[in-house]
Amino acid sequence: MLWKKGRRSDNVVDARGDDMGGGGGMRFGGGKGLSLGAILLIVGIGWITGQDPLQILGQLTGQMSEQPAPSSQTRQAPPANDEQAEFVRSILGDTEDTWGAIFQQAGRQYKDPTLVLFSNRVNSACGMATSATGPFYCPADQKVYLDMAFFQEMAQRFKAAGDFAQAYVIAHEVGHHVQTLLGVSAKIQAARQQGRQMQGDGGLLVRQELQADCLAGVWAYNAQKRLNWLEPGDIEEALNAANAIGDDRLQQQGQGRVVPDSFTHGTSAQRVRWFKTGFAQGQVGQCDTFAAKNL
Repeated sequence: MLWKKGRRSDNVVDARGDDMGGGGGMRFGGGKGLSLGAILLIVGIGWITGQDPLQILGQLTGQMSEQPAPSSQTRQAPPANDEQAEFVRSILGDTEDTWGAIFQQAGRQYKDPTLVLFSNRVNSACGMATSATGPFYCPADQKVYLDMAFFQEMAQRFKAAGDFAQAYVIAHEVGHHVQTLLGVSAKIQAARQQGRQMQGDGGLLVRQELQADCLAGVWAYNAQKRLNWLEPGDIEEALNAANAIGDDRLQQQGQGRVVPDSFTHGTSAQRVRWFKTGFAQGQVGQCDTFAAKNL
């Protein structure tokens, strides 16, 4: 991937080295009054049961309500000589350009999200999370949180290496931001408050995540059309990453069996399919997973 063609975003905050991450699912936080060991245990339970660890932590601490981000966050840009951070800035910058143009064509204005780089743990408006949670988007503060150690885990644990696989992860989380701007996230939250079942094969959480995969594909199509920056094998990298983090595959690896009733992100085949759907034509209208009879 010729990622250096991308415009660098100014909306990346470097909170690495700050024990609390400066303030702040792919499956990818509550934490107040909980020890780090307890948080790690809860995250582990989330992985085993297929539940979103952020939701578990938030429910336990009562911090899932929309609270402003902690005021301790310092807005510090990554160092210019950090190539990993430059990669993130390039991908985020292009998502800004792509979605800005798409929203403008629809007569709307796109609001850029902030991406917070952290290490070990971070405190978001959705609560505290650790690196084990994986990358996540918090609709309460409209920020994406990323510990870049996750990219190493992708390569080693999930066998999903490559720069475009990493770009897919970022684009998926930005897809959740697009959902927030379009009102999808608010509808999901309203359904949760009404007591509707969220998890399970074909449930609302799965449909929300698969739509984010599709929106990542929409970004990839439009970015390629504008920059021509993909190289042979790049799309396969993204598809491999989508395949590696399906609910069925993760559950089979983690607990030796698949429990569809606890799905939150969709199967490997579904995640691949919806990314490919978005990438085929680059049209947001193709990403209505909530109306789809067959995911």
